[in-house]
Amino acid sequence: MHYCSTRGGVCGWDFRDVLLSGFAPDGGMFMPESVPVLSPETLRGWRGLDYTQLVVEVASLFIPTQLIPRDDLQVLVGEALSGFSVPEVVQIARLKGGLSVLELFHGETLAFKDLAMTCTVRFLNYFLQKEKHRATVVVGTSGDTGGSAIQSAKGLCGLDVVVVYPRGRITPVQEKHMVTCLEDNVHVFAADGSSDDIDQPLRRLFADQDLVKSYRLMSLNSVNWSRVMVQLAHFVYAYLQLSGVQQQAEEADGDLPELEVVVPTGGAGNIAAGFIVKQMGLPLKLVAMVNSNDIVHRTVTSGDFSMAASVTQTLAPAIDIQDPYNMERVFWLLLGKDGAAVKTMMEEFQQSHRHSLPANQHKLLSQVLSTGSVSDDGILETMRRCWEENQYVLCPHTAVAVWHHYNRPHDAQINRCYIATASPAKFQTAVQRAGLTFDLPEAVLALDKLQTRYQNLERSQNWCKDWEHRLREQIQSVSAVRKTNGTYYS
Repeated sequence: MHYCSTRGGVCGWDFRDVLLSGFAPDGGMFMPESVPVLSPETLRGWRGLDYTQLVVEVASLFIPTQLIPRDDLQVLVGEALSGFSVPEVVQIARLKGGLSVLELFHGETLAFKDLAMTCTVRFLNYFLQKEKHRATVVVGTSGDTGGSAIQSAKGLCGLDVVVVYPRGRITPVQEKHMVTCLEDNVHVFAADGSSDDIDQPLRRLFADQDLVKSYRLMSLNSVNWSRVMVQLAHFVYAYLQLSGVQQQAEEADGDLPELEVVVPTGGAGNIAAGFIVKQMGLPLKLVAMVNSNDIVHRTVTSGDFSMAASVTQTLAPAIDIQDPYNMERVFWLLLGKDGAAVKTMMEEFQQSHRHSLPANQHKLLSQVLSTGSVSDDGILETMRRCWEENQYVLCPHTAVAVWHHYNRPHDAQINRCYIATASPAKFQTAVQRAGLTFDLPEAVLALDKLQTRYQNLERSQNWCKDWEHRLREQIQSVSAVRKTNGTYYS
């Protein structure tokens, strides 16, 4: 299994190289050069596996045993997923009217990011310890990724973590999951801007290959292939639990049943994972639901892949994103792995913030992906209705997906699954605006009593260059400290 860039400038990298990178050197995103196929026999053979076992099976398709032997892989995944609050790691809430919600939020920071993040950090630490190296992780976050990265990597001797979050655009719980971590290897910045603003200086840092190589710079956003790889297991688990394949006879022949999966979408990491696993042979109908930041919806419905003038702040802040960067992976697969075409498209989009899909490309995309856009009023209405009918509280992001259940006709022959990306405990303002209540877990209440530590990135006339300079200084400073105290390995 080797990996290449979606923009065609890099090929032949192995999983370790890709894990320790982030963006490819040509600005693209890493993908497997060939996508493995899941046969009906394989899928039927996975019936009865729990979530942790499915992650191992999926990961083993992309990580050669020469890099991580099977026994080590099982240990790493098992340890990564051992601290979740439900024994099954994930679980499905089966509600009235065929509403099935896949709860992916039972990790330490109460968001789906914990699933892939804990595994990815374990893989990373495995290689760093083996090679006696350090790495510096740089993460821009729209709310959940930063906290998950910090909680997964805090205290690890081989890693430093630099996290940048958009001040005033995330919830208090999301912020506290970051700023209350006082471990020496964690460095948090609060930026006066949106998550899309934060991505600009980070891209510049990763484009500096001397910096990347000198300080072993890497990303733990869903830019990192390992994050997307682990997320493939969400879809396999949902399929095996909800499609009806479990009820098929062991010797069944013919087509596998289909499952519709509805995903709240921002940076498009989850929907990209769904599209990849669909390419692998899983019979899925994919629906990407967005809030008022509707670039993915406009791209699918009209071919208009362009940013709005600014990011709209909504009740679902983790998907307040105008640059759905993982769509690059979808485009690459859709265009037959044509790196040159993807390079042209994405460089135009990055320079002008707009691109119009040609008619043939728009047709291909609309055939494999459906979308919808939900206002704040629609989010609140969905949260209330789900409570009234089920006494079940949705987080606002999950409500973006579940709006589809209440407002779009459902083919009774096809089961549906709605991805729940976060706990409502993280979004009390939205819960209260819906007129609902949700008892906060003790771990969340305890955050209020903890000390905080972070640095500010203020808005200036040349804010992008200024932020890049500050972050570059932090990376270099951390490295100098590690050399001095003897915890740095070249």
